[in-house]
Amino acid sequence: MSRLVVDQVSKTFGHAPVLDAIDLDVADGSATAVVGSSGCGKTTLLRVIAGFENPDAGTVSIGGEVVTRQGFSVPPHRRAIGYVAQDGALFPHLTVGQNIAYGLGGGLGGKRKHREHIAELLEMVSLDPSYADRRPHQLSGGQQQRVALARAMARKPKVMLLDEPFSALDTGLRAATRQAVAETLRAAGMTSILVTHDQEEALSFADQVAVMCSGRFTQVGTPEEVYAAPADLFTAGFLGDTVLLDATIGTETAETVLGRIPVQVNAPTGTGAVMMRPEQLLARSVTDGHPGRATVRALEFRGADVVLTLDLDGCPEPIQVRRVSVDAPAVGDRVDLEVLGAAVAFTSEQCTAAGRASGSGATSTGMTVPDAVSAV
Repeated sequence: MSRLVVDQVSKTFGHAPVLDAIDLDVADGSATAVVGSSGCGKTTLLRVIAGFENPDAGTVSIGGEVVTRQGFSVPPHRRAIGYVAQDGALFPHLTVGQNIAYGLGGGLGGKRKHREHIAELLEMVSLDPSYADRRPHQLSGGQQQRVALARAMARKPKVMLLDEPFSALDTGLRAATRQAVAETLRAAGMTSILVTHDQEEALSFADQVAVMCSGRFTQVGTPEEVYAAPADLFTAGFLGDTVLLDATIGTETAETVLGRIPVQVNAPTGTGAVMMRPEQLLARSVTDGHPGRATVRALEFRGADVVLTLDLDGCPEPIQVRRVSVDAPAVGDRVDLEVLGAAVAFTSEQCTAAGRASGSGATSTGMTVPDAVSAV
């Protein structure tokens, strides 16, 4: 078993708290993504788990065995943890096979007894065994990261830690490498944590997503939960574009400039705002003299879909919605809007708190979520 449990872990550098009583439970064989902006503490958390940093308080356990507590720390090389850094950190003067052999603990010589194991590890990360004779500079960035993963997996760790391993790759290569790595870890049944600042990467890679802000988790849940039902406006805005509308919230619906729309179960009642994702608003050009609810101000073509900037009747600021590009409305068209699914309701106090947290003081404005909670 390789369940990873982080319990009330805190870490301060100087007088600056970096981790503030962090709790995280990663099930055996599952993948968790820790996502947050630069400086929020996510890499420090990874370093504490790996044993490169000692926490000021709290415990870390792997497979039921405590590896860190106050006054006690298992050395990094004895924690059965694999670590893949952002740049892969391959030895440039060694062949691919020798790099992996180093992970096997067989020195730098690529001993014959390791050849078969090296070939198996290369195949595990979707590379042909012939790559063993190449040098790192002869590989693409994605191939280098796969070799780094193979080297980390060579010792059969209980937990794999991935510190922004795809961030230096271009968009297409990043997606392909991410999928290959995720499939490799899943096939091996390995418990893993991915640290990233890329929201799409976190949502597509992991079984569980933990959103971090200023050394604390704002929400931990499945990708679907944290995206569709964020616990607060920071989490909502960090994980994707949002549309925020002033609302009077009831038990099942809310009154907005779009009329009465459904809200999530157990929504707070009273004055506040409702949040929707842009894809929840279906924009259709109006016909037969129907007045519509908005005018298309601008259109951004993205191939399969388009982003429409709309002047919504009754709102002081424009909103943005996404829809398929086939037969999309044109700039200047009047459109009607249909809400798909339920909106997430927030109280006025929650909106104000989100504004204070960002330093802007912004509250709900009837526009794409303000700077206070916009996607990073």
